[in-house]
Amino acid sequence: MLSSMTGYGRGEEARDGILAVAELRSVNNRFLEVSARLPRSLAARENEVKELIRKKINRGKINATISVERKDGKSVPLRIDPQAAKEVYKLLNQLRKTAGITEKVKLEHLLQFSEVIGQAEIADSDEAEWRVAQAAIDKAVDALEAMRRQEGRELGKDFQQRIVMLEDNVRKVEELSKAQVPVERERLRERIKQLLGQEQVDEGRLEMELALMADRIDVTEECVRFKSHLKFFLKAVDDQDSAGRKLNFLLQELNREANTIGSKSASPDIAYLVVHMKEELEKIREQVQNIE
Repeated sequence: MLSSMTGYGRGEEARDGILAVAELRSVNNRFLEVSARLPRSLAARENEVKELIRKKINRGKINATISVERKDGKSVPLRIDPQAAKEVYKLLNQLRKTAGITEKVKLEHLLQFSEVIGQAEIADSDEAEWRVAQAAIDKAVDALEAMRRQEGRELGKDFQQRIVMLEDNVRKVEELSKAQVPVERERLRERIKQLLGQEQVDEGRLEMELALMADRIDVTEECVRFKSHLKFFLKAVDDQDSAGRKLNFLLQELNREANTIGSKSASPDIAYLVVHMKEELEKIREQVQNIE
């Protein structure tokens, strides 16, 4: 089952006088990249937040925003570092004297430094906040996954329609190629006779050259491989595992075969079909970039 890398998920959990809201936004990316904006009370939990997301998401750039609101009247645990306050005060005084500033160092100046006052250590913080936030994040991840799968299903339907068109085009190419080979053989034979005029033609050598020419313009093998790649592409679309990288590889192979068919054939009808095939492959490639 395909899963898109684009989506949005929101989770909300209210418990024990605490309200936590988690919002996840996802866009396509080669690998999994998670960035998180957390309240001060959960700042030390950043790696744990990312790990909760990584358990269920394999690829994409994820932006997570977590907010926590307490309704039980408890304040956010903070701590004061007296030693840091003394050092900051000392440095500010030195700076004041160096710059020739007459204004005295005040408390409001010290509070600008996070080293002086900040969040308490995680061991002293309220674990209840983290438990509620975890539940909200889990809900947001589930909602994000559901949206990504829904978009993946729509992309899968689009792929299947385009694969049907490509199968029809390659079938037409095979038919035109089979009809082209004898025509080209006869055309070359007549051309050689015109060039040589009354001179004796070595029929054995001529037949060998005609056979080589026919092999050069025959695209049967390329068409067989093209159809095989289409078959594996549809199989990958229905696989349960992440298919984005596999689909990208198959598209490269499909483009390679289409280019070879176009270069080997001198038929304008086949050239037209190849151009159309490459247009469809490019449309699929653009969409595959968004598949997990």
